[in-house]
Amino acid sequence: MTDLKKSLPALLIPRLWPAERPDLRRRVVIAFGFLLLAKLINVAVPYFFKQAVDLLDRGVSANQLAIGAVLGMVLAYGIARMLAQGFGELRDAVFAKVAQAAIRNLALETFNHLHALSLRFHLERQTGGLSRVIERGTKGIQFVLQFMTFNIVPTLVEIGLVGGVLWWLYGWTFATITVATIGGYIAYTLAITEWRTKYRRQMNDEDQRANTRAIDSLLNYETVKYFTNELHEAHRFDDAMMRYEKAAVKSQTSLAYLNLGQGAIIAIGLIGVMSLAVLGVRDGTMTLGDLVMVNAYLIQLYLPLNFLGFAYREIKQGLVDMEAMFKLLGVPQEVQDKPAAPALVCQQGEIVFDEVRFAYDPRREILAGVSFRIAPGRKVAVVGASGAGKSTLSRLLYRFYDIGSGSIRIDGQDIREVSQLSLRRCIGIVPQDTVLFNDTILYNIRYGRVEARDAEVSEAARLAQLDHLIARLPDGMQTMVGERGLKLSGGEKQRVAIARALLKNPKIMVFDEATSALDTHTEREIQSALARAAEGCTTLVIAHRLSTVVDADEIIVLDQGRIAERGRHHALLAQQGLYAALWQKQQEARALEEKAGGETVAVLSAAGD
Repeated sequence: MTDLKKSLPALLIPRLWPAERPDLRRRVVIAFGFLLLAKLINVAVPYFFKQAVDLLDRGVSANQLAIGAVLGMVLAYGIARMLAQGFGELRDAVFAKVAQAAIRNLALETFNHLHALSLRFHLERQTGGLSRVIERGTKGIQFVLQFMTFNIVPTLVEIGLVGGVLWWLYGWTFATITVATIGGYIAYTLAITEWRTKYRRQMNDEDQRANTRAIDSLLNYETVKYFTNELHEAHRFDDAMMRYEKAAVKSQTSLAYLNLGQGAIIAIGLIGVMSLAVLGVRDGTMTLGDLVMVNAYLIQLYLPLNFLGFAYREIKQGLVDMEAMFKLLGVPQEVQDKPAAPALVCQQGEIVFDEVRFAYDPRREILAGVSFRIAPGRKVAVVGASGAGKSTLSRLLYRFYDIGSGSIRIDGQDIREVSQLSLRRCIGIVPQDTVLFNDTILYNIRYGRVEARDAEVSEAARLAQLDHLIARLPDGMQTMVGERGLKLSGGEKQRVAIARALLKNPKIMVFDEATSALDTHTEREIQSALARAAEGCTTLVIAHRLSTVVDADEIIVLDQGRIAERGRHHALLAQQGLYAALWQKQQEARALEEKAGGETVAVLSAAGD
């Protein structure tokens, strides 16, 4: 929490007083002007009430002129109260745009920061918990801005004004009791609130855990059903909610102790000051109006003082809620552009991996000095057993990670020397697991180039052989694909991915095991679309099924992070090495698959007869 307190002013003050927004600065000045007017008028309110009571106490019921004066004081009293409230509301209305702009900017900064973080961070994140952190963090910012800016400071100003008036009019004893009461109230509030903070943090942790489990379970809905684990998932969720319940009960119970103590302190102070006022009226040193004014001041003082306790509690809770969000902002970017990094000039699309070494974990090297070149417009395939480091190549090409040593160059430019944005703009990819946005087919294809016209999107869909599917759908391009594209089959999702890559129109195309999750029949259908997508592009194919890369200009066989073999398909088969062994094994598996498929068709035909 110490680091958070240090960073809080640095995070919030520039947003409350933004250098690039003079209009928001004017709003801050105007809002503080309304605040000052509201507090000054508020201090004058009890004075008008005192004058009305004193006039009535002097027996003026028969004096019409004096009655008019009393009514005038009552009118002034009512107008002053109305103006004090009115200026307070104007203050909030003027400042609302400043507060909401600050919240929006900080939320946007967090969102952009999350997208700037490395793939390593996102592979380890918990989506449900992360969304909860951002949600609570933005609400916490709103609480802190609202209460600190226009509740804590104004309340302290009003306490100072009222204390000064009591000292000036009635002596140091009134002011001393008032200040002592306020000091005791604040000390008690701070002490108990600090004690309660741990329960709020526990509530947040358990709430985040429960939300993560719920979202994770819902995202894996089909898996839950496959294994009939609904009861197990319910138990896991209920376990997290039970821990949240216990923390929430402790938090609420401790709040009762806080409120009880605050009420007792205020009551003791009120009794002391009012007793002095009653004795003053008895001795003739104070009027009945003075008694009323002292009471009004104390009520006027203790009401915001009570709110001060609430505001402090909300600020403490807001700080706890913001803590995790600020920690996110503090997570360093693992992959960063160099200062003033130029844009990649990608004209030919030549790719060179030169003695590339890389490890996700220093204890286990994934690539150990890999070197190869893909000439412009050529197609190179990388194959090998699972875990050989194939997919790592595409991640390094996209610069999701920085390599340990060596270099990766595109058209002679080291990708670490150019901006990541320009690098990724010249590469298109069709991944193994195509994850779509929960939107329309049109939106998901257009995501390849968001400014593309409808005609361009339709042409990309046609080239990806997606037009026949779209024609059969009642809503056509406006068909919703469902969360992560679950309403589409694997082959249909791959066609959307191909269309998206085609629409991007890159110089370099990467197929990262684009057909490994498809059945043999669907794979054959997709292959022609992939071939069309690769036309005119420098192509890197990461492949599991060797049948998809027989036409490659060069095939590279990776084994434990090193290049074991390289050459064209027939040359590698002739070597009788790793590639030939993989090819033989896959051909046998395919023959068994086709045989099983034929037998299934025969059984179904016989059943139909």
